[in-house]
Amino acid sequence: MNNLIELLKYGQSYWLDNLTRTKITSGEIAKRVNEQGLRGITSNPSIFHKAFAEGNEYDAQIKSLAKAGKTAPEIYDALTVKDVQDACDILMPVYEKSDGTDGFVSLEVSPYLARDTEGTIKEARRLYKMVNKANCYIKIPGTKEGVPAIEQMLYEGVNINITLLFSIKRYEEVAKAYINAVKRRIEEKKPVGRTVSVASFFLSRIDVLVDQTLNQYNIPVFQKKKPKPESLFGKTGIASAKLAYQRYKQLFEGRKWEKFAKAGAHVQRLLWASTSTKDPKFSDVMYVDALIGPETVNTLPDKTIDAFSDHGKLKKNAIEDNLNKAEQVFSDLKHFDIDIDFITRQLEYEGVQKFIDAYDDLMKGLAAKRKKFAEAAQLEKVNG
Repeated sequence: MNNLIELLKYGQSYWLDNLTRTKITSGEIAKRVNEQGLRGITSNPSIFHKAFAEGNEYDAQIKSLAKAGKTAPEIYDALTVKDVQDACDILMPVYEKSDGTDGFVSLEVSPYLARDTEGTIKEARRLYKMVNKANCYIKIPGTKEGVPAIEQMLYEGVNINITLLFSIKRYEEVAKAYINAVKRRIEEKKPVGRTVSVASFFLSRIDVLVDQTLNQYNIPVFQKKKPKPESLFGKTGIASAKLAYQRYKQLFEGRKWEKFAKAGAHVQRLLWASTSTKDPKFSDVMYVDALIGPETVNTLPDKTIDAFSDHGKLKKNAIEDNLNKAEQVFSDLKHFDIDIDFITRQLEYEGVQKFIDAYDDLMKGLAAKRKKFAEAAQLEKVNG
């Protein structure tokens, strides 16, 4: 039995959290799609930075663009857009068979726009037009400033992958932004059958920060109390996801949504992101086994895909298990004065900054290669 293919029977799609040109040209992505049930791919500045930094697979295109006088940002656009376009082509059969609800490849707006609503809108329009593929998601961070941009883009027909979600409250905001966009389109008699979105909820980063905080209380005076700090290690991320899923059902299963569904609207699926286990004492598939449920996506790095394929456990509606315990986690955290709202705000700030740092490093690397190739071309011209 292939666990990855079987996931589809439980209503969940698995996506790859790693887009590189080598995976495209080697046929790896096509093989995953055709033989292993892959349904989508995500990317972000960190993923592209790693891809560009390792090896020389992009050098020929960088050299050509440098000789043509393109700037580093223009080169970045060209490299990323080509990868996304090629991956979209491979996944197009999935998109078509799923009636336009799956088979997407994501491309993120600049992380420098995370606090700029109008800038995000302009960038999302530009990137969507550049890629020019029906199964392209534009990724927009779910910041306070990102929410209105998300609604506007969805209203305009640009499909959006909302990234960097850590709190249930912010998830509700982006879900309502999607619903509002659908409502606006229906009121104006615009089609909604191909208006789709995913809300990407980041998990392991929640546990890393919460567990670091709990560890500060792992001293004798607190060991005498209940709950013990270590009893909460590795619990907050999954608890957050389970409760977010309950909120999803409330938003997308009532009478109000039924009216939109009859008009052809699709639900906005929750997507589990940051799903590699960071603490080795926990299962390497903890963010997969526990979160299987209908109308969800799990985006996985290569190692987690291999691990789940090897020893993952398939259980129908696993995401509905132990909901009372999920609620209890947040109640127990209060014993240690851990403010989950503060934790999730901090994670959002850190998440945006990590993407900015990766983007800056990426641009420095591209600028250095561009300069090298441009100087070599100039020298050839002089000597030739």
